[in-house]
Amino acid sequence: MKFTPNPPAVVEEMLASIGLNNLDQLFLDIKDDLKQTNQHEFVKNGLSEMEIRDHMKKLAARNTNLDEYPSFLGAGAYDHYIPAVMEQLMWRSEFYTAYTPYQPEISQGILQSIFEYQTLICNLTGMDVSNASMYDGGSALAEACSLACLHTRKRKVLVPDTVHPEYIEILKTYAISGAMEIIIVPGSEGVYEPAVFSSMIDQDTAAVVIQQPNFFGNLEEIVQIGEAIHMKKGLLIMAVDPISLAILKSPGELGADIVVGEGQSLGNSLSFGGPYLGFMAATNKFLRKIPGRIVGQTVDTRGNRAFVLTLQAREQHIRREKASSNICSNQALNALAASIYLTAVGSQGIRDIAMRCHQLACFAQTELEKRGVQLLFDKPFFKEFAVKLNDPAAMNRRLLENGIIGGYELPGAMLLAFTEKRNRAEIERLARVLGGKEND
Repeated sequence: MKFTPNPPAVVEEMLASIGLNNLDQLFLDIKDDLKQTNQHEFVKNGLSEMEIRDHMKKLAARNTNLDEYPSFLGAGAYDHYIPAVMEQLMWRSEFYTAYTPYQPEISQGILQSIFEYQTLICNLTGMDVSNASMYDGGSALAEACSLACLHTRKRKVLVPDTVHPEYIEILKTYAISGAMEIIIVPGSEGVYEPAVFSSMIDQDTAAVVIQQPNFFGNLEEIVQIGEAIHMKKGLLIMAVDPISLAILKSPGELGADIVVGEGQSLGNSLSFGGPYLGFMAATNKFLRKIPGRIVGQTVDTRGNRAFVLTLQAREQHIRREKASSNICSNQALNALAASIYLTAVGSQGIRDIAMRCHQLACFAQTELEKRGVQLLFDKPFFKEFAVKLNDPAAMNRRLLENGIIGGYELPGAMLLAFTEKRNRAEIERLARVLGGKEND
């Protein structure tokens, strides 16, 4: 990536103000193999509108399409079915105009949509209060840990290594500030060890984090560790798969203090990695500390139902050093998608979806084991599990050759996800390829 050798004087002044001599120095953090060395032909020579459209179509065609190939890739982002009603409603132009309510009470529509979203998240998680959403599941977890340290006035947060590795990296980034200390605790056989974990909790522990199901798709023990952390006046933070909550005990029932998760599964497309939304819910004692914004319901001067921006513990509205978070926004459109999805499928619908995911995963386990493919861990799972493979990268290439998008590659294993979109024939084909008998 080479920029103009003689940038305008104003650019030189801007670079000098931050101690740089040229534009190349501004992009030193970008790896060389990611930089474009040559200009595209349509930039160099110029193309007509029709030629550019044709060129972009050819580029897009190089991507593997989820409508063409069944996908068993999960690891935090899942190929769930998105009802047709979603597209029709999400394309309505009024949902794009009031992205963030800077004059909140005038924007009653966006406030109501956020209020309904908060209500649905509380119902789903069994918690008392929800905010208007976060950027994604990882940032929501980091904000929850930050809130726990602020609330308890302690610094230590225990995190098992069965939590999503990207979430752990985000936690480490937040911890650079020194406000909290992230301690990663090794697990065993695909889950954390409650006895080992409990022994590490002391008076300086602000919170423990448990992901349910965890990164490997396995179900973790919750009640024991919740009791252990509460005895030390710390908090239980759970990171959850929202679809699983339709058939598993809610975090509220399990004694969680703060609940977070990735909301992509709730009516949001994979979109090559985003944008997604993170949800956050908590018990009432965090009502005035939860980051972001909270919409409340009241009545106006005429006695009509009205919505107001009730609480905003964010840096835009109070002194920065007093703010519980520096996140100044929320994923309003993605949260709206989650609200429409949950309303469209209903409580029975989401339960049916969760049951189908689990049943398909169980069917897949049986089919794989019949062909000699063994699970990496012998643990209860919801819709995702890891299987043993000598060369997962080579197997993914083989799967793609057979019209299948494979799973997430682990050392000597592959993590496979089964959503309600998959069917028996696709799973049987997956099992044949993984078992080395794709031509059966």
